[in-house]
Amino acid sequence: MTESIKDIDLLNLTEETAQSIIDAGDEANLWALLKLSAIARKESVSEIDPATPSAMVPPYKKPAGKKKGKKPGRKAGHEGRRRPAPEQIDERKEHFAERCPDCGGPVSPTKATPRRRVIEDIEVSRAKTTEHIIHSHYCRRCRKRVEPKVLDALPKAAIGNRTLALTSWLHYGLGNTTSQVVDVLNSLFHFPISPGGLTQMWARAADVLTPWYEQIAAEANNSAVLHADETGWRVNGKTHWLWCFTNPSLTYYVIDKSRGSGVLREFFGEAFGGTLVSDFFSAYDAFVFEWRQACLAHLLREIKKVSQKDTSDEWVMFAQGLKRLLKDALRLGARKDREADDYGSKRARIEKRLDRLIDGVYENPDAARLVKRLRKHRDRLFVFLYDAAVAPDNNRAEREIRPAVIARKNSFHNMSSRGANAQSILMSVYRTLKLRGHDPIETIADALAIHVAGGSLPALPSTVKLAPRAPCMCLAGR
Repeated sequence: MTESIKDIDLLNLTEETAQSIIDAGDEANLWALLKLSAIARKESVSEIDPATPSAMVPPYKKPAGKKKGKKPGRKAGHEGRRRPAPEQIDERKEHFAERCPDCGGPVSPTKATPRRRVIEDIEVSRAKTTEHIIHSHYCRRCRKRVEPKVLDALPKAAIGNRTLALTSWLHYGLGNTTSQVVDVLNSLFHFPISPGGLTQMWARAADVLTPWYEQIAAEANNSAVLHADETGWRVNGKTHWLWCFTNPSLTYYVIDKSRGSGVLREFFGEAFGGTLVSDFFSAYDAFVFEWRQACLAHLLREIKKVSQKDTSDEWVMFAQGLKRLLKDALRLGARKDREADDYGSKRARIEKRLDRLIDGVYENPDAARLVKRLRKHRDRLFVFLYDAAVAPDNNRAEREIRPAVIARKNSFHNMSSRGANAQSILMSVYRTLKLRGHDPIETIADALAIHVAGGSLPALPSTVKLAPRAPCMCLAGR
């Protein structure tokens, strides 16, 4: 194949140049087809707006992911891990062979020590029905007839507290649909119930647990560092927004018809005294924060997306400089010896490099757009270099909003404002209990019983153990 064939512009073919490729032989035809296929793949990816969220990009337009270099599982030679042996044996069974299991011939006992095998299984039985005989008494002080309170269920409810806790955890804690929860009760426990009856009981449970919900909000407001994110939600067919505020020991959800800064004012009040970690969404800009860290993972993702369609010299130089700067900052922020003599000087050099980068004049539209954003958020990019408790990414909020997104995908939406309110309350309570290491069913069932007995809830359980923070998948491998 001649060099002149390779110089042909395949995007602007004429009949004459196309005929010349055909006349050049099979090798030229193969080269042209492969080149056109590569151009088509690149254009299908380049049509994506860099600001478009990943979930809104069709799968067929997403580039193929890189193959994982690391093999799943632990390295060879590591110490073995298995489930711990149960502390209690509830039943023992002895097994004797009457015939050989291989040939069916007669067998005789041996003097070998019997082999032990412990099997753990779940015993599923019918629902337990209890009839409560409630005797009345006369109180001379109150001068009226009184009855003892039944603590096993909410007043006038035919469903016990444990069933209420289990079903609400399956729906709001794990994201199962209402029909799936009904199937679990019918199939495993032979417990007939209607979806409408369940949702009514869940709304009652949400009303009871409202003080815990308000306590979670108060603790979030007093956090030193808080992560925030938001996603779309539907209530009675209309677009709403689910906001998520989280730190390592709590998660607070609220569903609101607005995606504006008014939600932040309603939640925080006049101002937030801690550090908020968020993306670059403009609603956060209209509110007063003591400190705010912008998510660097969003910047790195946008650099990668733009680089797939923009290969101009100015963009390549700008992208390489910005990417190198962000990675150097991330490496410096990951250091544990922040008290070292050279830490402050290296941090100052990174700040100066950022100033030089954003002070430049760029004709490339993508570079100019990103520089405008960097100038606007200049003081929010490297807060994590000054406070070790602040993360450089918003990965925590994205992980905590994911269970709500899964529930949204399964259950579609809420049918009413009351359902949206119950969704916010129960998701917040169950997610917070999970972060604090508490058993959700026992904790909620006990709290409901205490509420029935005294009319008030116990204190929101404190932290038992914090869930370990997963590695940031947003920044890995970039």
